[in-house]
Amino acid sequence: MSNKRLTPVLVALIAALVVLLAVLIGGRLLNGDRSLLRNVVVRESTITPNADGVEDITPIRYELSRNASVSIYFDDADGNRYFFRDDKARGAGEYNVLFSGVVDGYRLADEPVEGEILSRLLRDGDYTWTVEATDFDGVSEIAQGTIAIAGADSQLPEVRNFTFDRHTFTPNRDGIDDRVLMQFYLPKEVAALRVFLQMPDGTEVPITEQERDIPANMPGRHYYDYEGGVDSGETPPPDGTYTIVAEAQDAEGQRVRVTNELEIRHGGVPRAEIFSPPTGNTVEWSATAVALCDTVYFTMTVQNYGNAPIRTTGPEPGVVYDSDWNYNTLGWFTESGAWRAAIGFENELTNYPFRWALGNPEDLELIDGHYYLMPGKRAVITGGIRVVDVFGNRNPQPLWAGLIHEDVQITEFNNRVDSQQILVDIPDDTNRQDCEPREIPVRSLSQ
Repeated sequence: MSNKRLTPVLVALIAALVVLLAVLIGGRLLNGDRSLLRNVVVRESTITPNADGVEDITPIRYELSRNASVSIYFDDADGNRYFFRDDKARGAGEYNVLFSGVVDGYRLADEPVEGEILSRLLRDGDYTWTVEATDFDGVSEIAQGTIAIAGADSQLPEVRNFTFDRHTFTPNRDGIDDRVLMQFYLPKEVAALRVFLQMPDGTEVPITEQERDIPANMPGRHYYDYEGGVDSGETPPPDGTYTIVAEAQDAEGQRVRVTNELEIRHGGVPRAEIFSPPTGNTVEWSATAVALCDTVYFTMTVQNYGNAPIRTTGPEPGVVYDSDWNYNTLGWFTESGAWRAAIGFENELTNYPFRWALGNPEDLELIDGHYYLMPGKRAVITGGIRVVDVFGNRNPQPLWAGLIHEDVQITEFNNRVDSQQILVDIPDDTNRQDCEPREIPVRSLSQ
């Protein structure tokens, strides 16, 4: 009697177990097993990473059933470990990466390679590869196998002897230390070559190669000319010390980086103007007519409205020229990058023959032996021209002011400013007398 009662219960339990087993088996068939790392395949057992297009790479495939961090590394026969991926976060899913023999940079013992090796080929030999995954609960699973490296290009894309002709420069177009010449030697052809200034926020300011006899990326000495972008009207990086980086990558994917330090001082785009007051003339002339042998005087104001100091050179304001002199007569020859206020006229033999400094020493700041009109400052420029003959072929003759950035430019708004007709009163030939000679205020060696 009791056996008959138990039979239905036993049948029900067996049925429940069968259903549960079916559900589990069905779930497993539907969702796969619950292992973290699955279906790991490294397709090739040997690769020859030499950029010849034959057996250079192998795919590495794997699958994650849940989020994990993944490392892929290679161990040589001596137990040295080389990382291809090091603890990289990955979501659940299938992955397929291409391995070309390049791993994170490493250095051989006593190897005289300059700078930092960012990535490098494994050297020829047999390796054990490992794909390792660790989930957020700390559960780890690995898959392993072997691979051989053969015919690898062992030469690194080195950047040798990365040097500058100066380590402090002033990119402000004043003609003094405005540029830095950088150079280095490449022992092998590379696929990519970058030189840049590293900004504090991590952005990069590219520096362009100055190609000479060696084409870009080819073995040989390479030169880079850096002026802070000022030649293109760009504002250079703020004053400070920066890291300059040179990075080369070869066809196999090996990368080498070297660095050097560079200080920028007094940088900026020089900007100045002949100031136009709210009322009155921009240039004040003492007369519109002058007798022969008398002097016509002028007054104007120059303003540095930029963010860079402006270098200037003499003669000082107040100097009086004879009309048949010029700035060379006084010994103040053209200086590349210097600024000067000037007076010119039509039919002049020399462009703007009469030139003056942008202020007296008390208006200027002495920096490394040179005088500068500092940003935001103004200077009043005065001077005179003793008229010993007519100006050119016309009388009256238009005279005008200019602001010259010597050997660089005269901007349009600083050229032929406030033209004024000046009449020279010339006696007839019977009453004309030569002007009294005077000593030329020639520049002394100490100036």
